[in-house]
Parts: sequence; C-alpha cells; structure tokens
Amino acid sequence: MRKVSFSAVFIGCMLTLPGAVDAAYPVYQNYYTGQNAAIPQQVMVQYQQQNGVQPLVAVPTVGGNGTMIVNSGVAAQPTRITGALPKVGSAATAAGRKYYQPADYDRLADSGLYIGLSVAYAASVMGDMNADYAGEKDAYVVPGAFAGAAFQHDTVIPLQFSVGAALNNDVRVDFSYTRYSGLGYPDNVLTANDSSGNATVTASVEGGAITSNTTMLNMYYNIDSYTGYLAGGSLRPYVGVGVGLSLNSIADYVVYDDTYYEVVADLDTTINNAGVLTGISDIYAYHNGGTAEQLAFMLEGGITTDLGGGMKIDFFARYANLGKVKTSGSIVLSQTEWLSDGYGGEVQADYDSVFHYTNWYESGRIGMVDVGMRLRLQF
Repeated sequence: MRKVSFSAVFIGCMLTLPGAVDAAYPVYQNYYTGQNAAIPQQVMVQYQQQNGVQPLVAVPTVGGNGTMIVNSGVAAQPTRITGALPKVGSAATAAGRKYYQPADYDRLADSGLYIGLSVAYAASVMGDMNADYAGEKDAYVVPGAFAGAAFQHDTVIPLQFSVGAALNNDVRVDFSYTRYSGLGYPDNVLTANDSSGNATVTASVEGGAITSNTTMLNMYYNIDSYTGYLAGGSLRPYVGVGVGLSLNSIADYVVYDDTYYEVVADLDTTINNAGVLTGISDIYAYHNGGTAEQLAFMLEGGITTDLGGGMKIDFFARYANLGKVKTSGSIVLSQTEWLSDGYGGEVQADYDSVFHYTNWYESGRIGMVDVGMRLRLQF
C-alpha cells in the first residue's frame, strides 16, 4: 500500500512541476528559445557588439533544461521625448552636413514654379574700347581709341526678371532677362598722331551710350550640404551659373581731334605750286554705332532667406561677362585742309574734305561685378 502511495505522489509531482516552472518563467511571443544556452550572457553581448550587431538581451534560463531565453530583436516601445527637436549632425560625415528641424528645412526649401525680380548695383565695370583699324594705312588721321579706353559710367543698375522652377530640394533653374544701362564710350581717348601709331594724342568724344539686353538659362545649387545653414538656420547659401546671349548696342558718337598734322615738311618746296595740300587739322570722325549679338555668361553666389507667404529673397554677388560691344564699322570723316599759297606759306582751304571709311570697327568686351537682391514668389 505504501509502495502504491509513494508511486502516486512521485508521478503527480513530475506532472505538475513543468507547469509550475512555466508559471514562474513564462515564454512570451516576443522571445524565442536560444540554441546557445551554454554561452554566458556577457560573452554573447560582447560578441554582438564587436560585430556591429544590436545586442540581444538575455533573460534567466528556463527550468531544468538549461536553455537561454533571448530577445528576438523586436523593437522596444520608444521613450517619449517632450520639447523641441534638437539640431543633429556629425562633422564625421564626408560633407559634414548639418541636419535641422524639419520645420526649418522645409521653410527654406525651394519647391515648384517661381517668378523673380532683382535689382543690383554694379560695383565694378571692366573692359575698354579699342580701334580695330589701328594698323590700317593712314589710320592715324582717323581719330579713335588707339590705346585702350575704359568705359564711361556713373551708376549702372542691372534689372532682371526671371521665371524658373525647383528641380529638387537642392537644384533650381530659371530663364532670365537682364538689362544693363548707364554705360558709355569714354569721354576721352588716346588716338594716334603719327603713321606708326606708337605716339598718341588726346581726343575728345561725344555720344556713344551703351546698353546690353541679356537672356540666360541659369542653374542654382544650394550648398548647405557642405556649409550647413547659416545664422541659426535662417540663411541658406547657394551658387549659380548661367549662359546665354547678349545684345550689346552702342549709339553713334563723334571723336574730335584738334591736332595739326603736317603733310609737307618744307613749305619752300611749294613755292610756285599754290594749292598743294600741306597739312590737315580739326578732324571729326563720326562713328556709326551698332548692335552685336554675343555669347554671355555669369557666375553668382549668395544666400537665401524666407519672408513667409511663399516669398523668398536672395542676396547675391554676381560676375557677368557680356561679350563685346562693337560699332558698325562705318566712319565718316571731316577735316580742315591747309594749302600752299605759292610763296612759302599756307592758307586754310575754303572747304572741308569728307571721307567715308567702311569696315573700320571699334570694339570692347564688357564685364562687371554687381551686388543686389532678388525677390522670388513661389507657387
């Protein structure tokens, strides 16, 4: 009887023990039974960290079979964070890009179509006019810019209208029309006063206003990938490049040279030869203006800020090369002539001689650096 009772108690304990163990150490669906129960917990975690694996969290072993219960890798519930999102980023990245709060980034991002209007001030005007006919025969008696003469200008205000679109968050393109005015042919030029063209004399000029109408296709790239936002995230730097055509026009102008040019050195040789040309003076050269179609390009750098309501403003510095301004090549010349009086002297002729020269051009390349601002309205 005792043997039967003892056997019954033993069998009952064996049947109820696994249930008691499971109740004390339940196996959740988020976990699985590991196959490496013999590896201590700290060794497994160290191995996973060294191999770039997110450490799995070990839990107490189950019952008497010695198996290890480990995390299946399912993400834990995130910790709630209150307050503003921090600015994050790392200089260890290739570009050192700084990432900002989404609100800041979206506010300065370019999106969709836009129209722009800009006004600038030409801080520097480069280039000069030159007489392309300087090497022609008898060119010294046709006054012009035989030595380079810088353009005349007071204030140059380039005005620009543009229509464009953002291709993505970093690149935008636009088509622009820019008008440059306020330039002119120089008030004075150094013109040749001998046949060699090496010696020069000053001649005065009237007229010669210059304008340039430029159309370009431009591309702009936001460089905050390399610099980060500026001024606490309110300014976004960019660079741009453009290429197109420029119509450069110059109005008619007159170059006046009051130099006396000697034709006959010894007037005694003209005795008994009255009426021989001995010299010329007071030369007026009427240069017909012209329009030249030229290849033009520009380089621009600036910063963008947001005004709200879809309005952005660019503050920029720009270099523009507008190509050449060129005359039509037609010069009408009027001069006063001096004649031998037949007694070793000379007298002024009672007429003015007029000559017409063709394909005698004057030209000069125009470049300028201007600073300004552009207002853009995004749609």
